[in-house]
Amino acid sequence: MLKVNKSGVMASIQDIGRFGYRHFGVCRSGALDPFAVCLANSLLDNPVHKAVIEITIGLAEFEFTSACNFALTGGCLNAKLNDQAIYPGWRYYASAGDILTFGTSAHAQRAYLSVEGGFELTPVMDSCATDLQSHFGGFQGRALNAGDTLNYYPSSVKLNTIGVKQPPYSQQVRVLKGPHCDKLPDNTFERLIEQSWRVSELSNRMGSRLTGDDLLSHNVSISTQAVHPGVVQLPPSGEPIVLLNDCQTTGGYPIIASVIDADLRLFSQFGANQKCQFIPCTLEDARKASDKLSAHLAQFSLAKNNNN
Repeated sequence: MLKVNKSGVMASIQDIGRFGYRHFGVCRSGALDPFAVCLANSLLDNPVHKAVIEITIGLAEFEFTSACNFALTGGCLNAKLNDQAIYPGWRYYASAGDILTFGTSAHAQRAYLSVEGGFELTPVMDSCATDLQSHFGGFQGRALNAGDTLNYYPSSVKLNTIGVKQPPYSQQVRVLKGPHCDKLPDNTFERLIEQSWRVSELSNRMGSRLTGDDLLSHNVSISTQAVHPGVVQLPPSGEPIVLLNDCQTTGGYPIIASVIDADLRLFSQFGANQKCQFIPCTLEDARKASDKLSAHLAQFSLAKNNNN
């Protein structure tokens, strides 16, 4: 099993998310970077939907009480196995008693830890993701605490250490124009994409709040309607909010844009005061970007299987 010696700022069980329940008011949850989850599982020949640990900011410590092949993906939080540096995008082997630690980084916010065969968890609504707002799923419906233990099947064979090049995390975020731009003051969308935005310290897994030099203030109101991760809401203050995995299912702010699926993962690594820039794109561009991520994962899986 994996013992949590230090939980750090926050570590939680997440998978690719909970789908098909938003009409009941249930949010998606899941990893802020679902591609990193799929890649971590692919490194270990796990089904891509297997739950992993999402480590936020770092300062966490885990102890392997039995032999285990494991993988790291996502951002580099200066992880070490028994004081030896290890890196995201790689598969490793731990012996019983080995200690895995995470530092911090000014350039990354989240890393993902998977184990061969996955953790032993009970799905809730077809997912093992932790809904941190409603307190269900994952491990007892909450973030991990020191002293928690997660069961997994011990690895009987030590796998070779292998790695894969991860798609880079960019500060440029592609968006589609939102449905309420015609209700907002003229050129509001253009002003959104013409400037850089800073991530607020008030950001969390529900949403990334942004601020900038040219705020997009308005007095437009709309009827409450369904929202989902990726929607960019614009409250009257003029500071955009990018909705993330733990966001509410309905909202009443105008929608100025939507982050494309392939780029929403970028917000997993944006920390307070870091900058991002919105780039307009077409629906066809969005489809191609998603296809590119899928092809990247498929090509890695094929190459790995050919080398085994």
